[in-house]
Amino acid sequence: METKRRYKSFHYTATTTWSSARRGSLSALGKPNIVVRSPPEFKGEPDNWAPEELLVGSLNTCMMLTFLTLAQSRRLTPVGYESEAEGLLENVAGKHQITNVEVRPRVTLKSEADLEPARKAMGSVEEHCFIANSIKARVKLTPEFVVVGQSQAVT
Repeated sequence: METKRRYKSFHYTATTTWSSARRGSLSALGKPNIVVRSPPEFKGEPDNWAPEELLVGSLNTCMMLTFLTLAQSRRLTPVGYESEAEGLLENVAGKHQITNVEVRPRVTLKSEADLEPARKAMGSVEEHCFIANSIKARVKLTPEFVVVGQSQAVT
């Protein structure tokens, strides 16, 4: 008899409150508020987070946390992780949408022996990152690995 695996469901809540012009705050219970605004391209101000940046940042953060989880399952603890992500907002058929996001993590490892497990973990990140699975933008992951004491990065 075949049994189906049951997956848990989770709910997340956030509240947005308008304050003035094209600015407001994003809040969730027990967390600090984030001031949000339209980006300058849409008559906003450059000093606070815009939804476009939050979307790209959410994907970037999810990929980092997914990598760290997958690395841990391989008994790998990186020395460092830093990632830059860039999203492209385009007008497609009269509607603006983020069409592409490139995520460029730079992972620092203790030794060359950590390279293979790190590559394997990174190879599964896109498939397991739930934010990447939730958006329709094309996601490109371009990792770089650095071994402590070596001057050149390894891709």
